[in-house]
Amino acid sequence: MKARKLRFIGGYTALILLLIGLALLNICAGSADIAPSRLISALRDPDSDKVAYNIITGLRLPRTAAAVILGGALAVSGFLLQNFFANPIAGPYILGVSSGAKLVVALLLVYSLAHGFAPNSFAMVAAAFAGAMISMSFILLISAKVRRMSVLIVCGVMIGYICSAVTDFVVNFSDDSNIVNLHNWSMGSFSGIGRSDVITAALIVFPACICAFMLSKPMNAYQLGEQYAANSGVHIKAFRAALILLSSVLSACVTAFAGPVSFVGVAVPHIVKSIFRTARPIYIIPACFLGGAVFCLLCDFITRTVFAPTELSISTVTSVFGAPIVIYILMHRERRAKNE
Repeated sequence: MKARKLRFIGGYTALILLLIGLALLNICAGSADIAPSRLISALRDPDSDKVAYNIITGLRLPRTAAAVILGGALAVSGFLLQNFFANPIAGPYILGVSSGAKLVVALLLVYSLAHGFAPNSFAMVAAAFAGAMISMSFILLISAKVRRMSVLIVCGVMIGYICSAVTDFVVNFSDDSNIVNLHNWSMGSFSGIGRSDVITAALIVFPACICAFMLSKPMNAYQLGEQYAANSGVHIKAFRAALILLSSVLSACVTAFAGPVSFVGVAVPHIVKSIFRTARPIYIIPACFLGGAVFCLLCDFITRTVFAPTELSISTVTSVFGAPIVIYILMHRERRAKNE
């Protein structure tokens, strides 16, 4: 009991320290490096260094905050889906939920830009949520027809490919003046996110994560089996609907502002559960949020600095780190199945 408590304290402490350290690194480092002393000076007295102040408050703080909020949202969304489908590789990107959200947002952007107006943040999130729910509906219909989880995962990947192909088609036939921005968004990036977008994302993500945390007790019972959860007083249909809605809201918010970000929802929950050596939601949901924030801060730092001034898409870097974890999970499950 004491060892478990120390592990939880150590795990949370490490995640918080990494979060703070990477946030400061992302704010200070870039095409124009800003020393910590200059950072403090500019924030204390903006008139003393207006260039640094504008870079920090106009570009880097919103981008860093977006990576924290949206990265945490993706990780929590992935954890909810993994509990819903009882599979460690279920996630919004792999199941095609993010791709469905991307498709509807791309249609909205192309239509609005062609008619000379820009949709607001809430319209973007609403469009992404509609796309996520459409994809999720197909996944749920397929899950009712197939018993093997591997078949469902493959079907989810195929739905994602179809949505991505239609999105690419739409983007390629948009106006030349808009195609660059649409293409950059469709590849996934935290750049260009403003303070108003960060505030909107926070107003959606934090309440959704709090609601997910409040479901920790029924989720813990659900992990022991649907029948056990029902006998414990969990209303299964309402609980499953809540998981789907919360997961879709979180993944839709990420897609609306940053485009599709791959593998975070699968890799981070697995890493967190390995560190804490438990899958209890009351401990893992907050840890997933912190872990997703740390993971996305690290990946965003790499996208901005490794090939500067050229910037990579965030999904390129998250795939490099996340895909090997998915392969490991699959191999571990296969090896365990053979032993049984």
